[in-house]
Amino acid sequence: MRSWLAWTLAAVAPAQAAEPIELYWFDRPPYMVASPGGDEVAGLTATPAAQAFRAAGIRFRWVSLPTMRQLVTLKDSVHPACAVGWLRNAEREHHFKFTQPIYRDRPTVALARTDYLPAETLAGTLRQPGTSVLIKDGFSYGAVIDQLLLQIRPERVVTSAENLAMANMIAAHRASLMFAAEEEASYLLEQAEHEARLPYPLKVVRFADLPPGERRHILCSKATPDELIERLNKAIAADAP
Repeated sequence: MRSWLAWTLAAVAPAQAAEPIELYWFDRPPYMVASPGGDEVAGLTATPAAQAFRAAGIRFRWVSLPTMRQLVTLKDSVHPACAVGWLRNAEREHHFKFTQPIYRDRPTVALARTDYLPAETLAGTLRQPGTSVLIKDGFSYGAVIDQLLLQIRPERVVTSAENLAMANMIAAHRASLMFAAEEEASYLLEQAEHEARLPYPLKVVRFADLPPGERRHILCSKATPDELIERLNKAIAADAP
């Protein structure tokens, strides 16, 4: 097994000599979608991430991993490795390194059944009796939503299912609502409406007390050299509008 020093030297060597960095992803349209052949990944976060690696001259290979396994694998890794599209918060900064943002979401919304009546604000909605929130295990929904969930403590239903399955769980009365960026919610709504077995139609709910959308980053193991992160950041900055 290579030592940490050997991996560090490989990471800062010319791209031709370096072994590919593993770049973790999971199927999450429209953020990350595999190509028909399965060798490439594209989408709102996958495309700028791949562009940053290529512009920085860093070889990489896509590796599909479920969300929680990405965090566990990167937290324990003694090798450079990264994952695409994660939000940044204080807890994650303790365990991982982050690049500059590669994408900014549109404002976060909720998906709910059409028979569910929310308040105008998320804070008011979470305080409504009987409201339950479907949460993806290990996810952050941004500082404002995370703090409201911590303060108000509504009933939570935690799942490891992917978002399209979560939308069907909302339709099946497993919880009152789930969170998603607006661009993702539109995709999920369209896909869910194609499901013939959908027990109840869904709607997008917008809240007056939520800020602009969250920024998404490339998240890397602590073993990833700072020099590599700096190269990615320069590539990201050069591609910024």
